[in-house]
Amino acid sequence: MSISVNTMRAIDHWVGVPLCAIVSPVIALLDGVKNIYNRGPETPKKLLFIELSEMGSAILVDPAMRNAEARGAELFFLIFKSNRASLTLLNTVKPENIFTIDSSSLGGLIKDTLRFLVLARKHRIDTAIDLELFSRFTALLTGMCGARRRVGYHIFHGEGLWRGFMLTRKVHYNPHIHITKNFLSLIHAAFAQQIEVPFSKIEIPDSEVCLEQAIIDPNALEKVRERIEKLAKEANILYTPGKDRLILINPNASDLLPQRRWAQQRFSELIQAIHQQYPDDLILITGSPAEFAYVEKVRAVANIKNALNFAGQVSFAELPPLYTLSDVMVTNDSGPGHFSTVTSLRTVVLFGPETPALYGSVGNSIAIAANLACSPCVSAANHRKTPCHDNVCMQAITVPQVLDKVIKQLKAADQAKAR
Repeated sequence: MSISVNTMRAIDHWVGVPLCAIVSPVIALLDGVKNIYNRGPETPKKLLFIELSEMGSAILVDPAMRNAEARGAELFFLIFKSNRASLTLLNTVKPENIFTIDSSSLGGLIKDTLRFLVLARKHRIDTAIDLELFSRFTALLTGMCGARRRVGYHIFHGEGLWRGFMLTRKVHYNPHIHITKNFLSLIHAAFAQQIEVPFSKIEIPDSEVCLEQAIIDPNALEKVRERIEKLAKEANILYTPGKDRLILINPNASDLLPQRRWAQQRFSELIQAIHQQYPDDLILITGSPAEFAYVEKVRAVANIKNALNFAGQVSFAELPPLYTLSDVMVTNDSGPGHFSTVTSLRTVVLFGPETPALYGSVGNSIAIAANLACSPCVSAANHRKTPCHDNVCMQAITVPQVLDKVIKQLKAADQAKAR
């Protein structure tokens, strides 16, 4: 039986807080004993990143990881097993240096956690960076993994997010700058020669927020192209790659935060509007295999011949080739908005409960948000849980608004491809 998000939150609070209170003094005592004999390396040599639950964040942390690698650190990563694929898009971390925890059951969670703690010591990890925003579980993993230098976000004088005192380098989390800059501030703290209270007393220029582009396998690109052409042919759609545009619509968002979804009806209306503007172009409605029925409802209501249900048609590894072949994607604030940044694909991303100022795509993207007084309603302070059951912030985004940005992005794509 899989563990629900709310169950995870409850365990993190009701079990995590007491455990942090018990484990913190033990870790402090062990640190004191170790420091008598050896203070460890002066700079990180074997650096572990811990980011369990967010696939998109595994992409957004890439500039920070490459920064650490450029400073001479060997990279390791701990992530939930279900999210491991996100690290394969750029392959910044060696496959053998990726540790996973199975979150599908409590038994698997406990077993893999214990296995990780053994492996971390076996690999002699000297530095651990907790990327999660005030999770007690990751604080415990950071504290108990054996690393002498432990970096993460600390609440200082804030209330309600206490998670012990196992961090040796405490970083102030800044909700007013993009998350990639927050991640880069953790790297500064890890490599700093002097302790700062709080870390990090530096300016992080926009130039450092730059994602590497994925290396596209020509064979994979051709396979995805052939699959698209085959589906178009079966649907009696006259589609010529290169000549006709390829537009992606991603209507779903993860169950982690369903309030991020723009209504199915709106996506159907958008497809109709795009087709009216560009009648010869192909529209693919994307999603995972589990989202097929959801996507099919969007397609059926739109009832446009040139719009195909593409849910489950590509593997995760085939997303970069799909994005490379496409011109524009419209998506809710979800993983694809970040996965696509490893390619040159232009996107239009719809925001509501979250803010693009913090989690906006760092690629060729235009963010749309209604900017209501209540938005964003999810943050580190509430562990991304909102009482909202009526996402007016998403309902306030209109089809003409989105169509206008799609047209703008398509014109830019045409110019880039000299079409």
